[in-house]
Amino acid sequence: MASRNTRILEAAARLIARRGVRGLRVEELAAEAGVSTGLIYYHFKDRTGILRHTLEFINDRAERYTTLRAPDEPPPAPREELGRILLLELQDTAEVRENSAAWGELRASAVFDPALREDLARATLVWVREVTALLGEVSPTAPAAKLAAAAERLTALLEGLSMRWLSGGLAIDRARTLMEDGIEAELSGLEPR
Repeated sequence: MASRNTRILEAAARLIARRGVRGLRVEELAAEAGVSTGLIYYHFKDRTGILRHTLEFINDRAERYTTLRAPDEPPPAPREELGRILLLELQDTAEVRENSAAWGELRASAVFDPALREDLARATLVWVREVTALLGEVSPTAPAAKLAAAAERLTALLEGLSMRWLSGGLAIDRARTLMEDGIEAELSGLEPR
């Protein structure tokens, strides 16, 4: 059984994905999680605390579903791992849809919320650094600045494709194909000329 904190954060991610950050009400969150509002304030202090912890929760959850392997499964080659991590963000599952929608809603709200903007900037930086490291494993002779720029473009492309897919503007298969094409284009740009 999930802990109370986990139940609250799962409920917060669901509500943010459905109604956006502005639609998140503590009373509704408490009902969705099956806890009291007092317990939410006890664990998270205020609405900003809820949002910060929810952002961490969806990042942790995304890391789990993009890196999960069977214990006996050998680690993939760096190129395969790069594609796997990025393409697993484009899965038609309830968990991925919810995570991606909540991330998009948090990003949109950060335009008007400086505290949330800082948290999202840090989370994005961590993600870009992870992709940069994988790109460096695939192309170890590429300059660090080129690796970082490629990682920024790939993560931004993924966010855009995800939002288009979630909003019905792009079929999932097409989004995945475009992401694969983006990966190939970035990798070919890292090769020495």
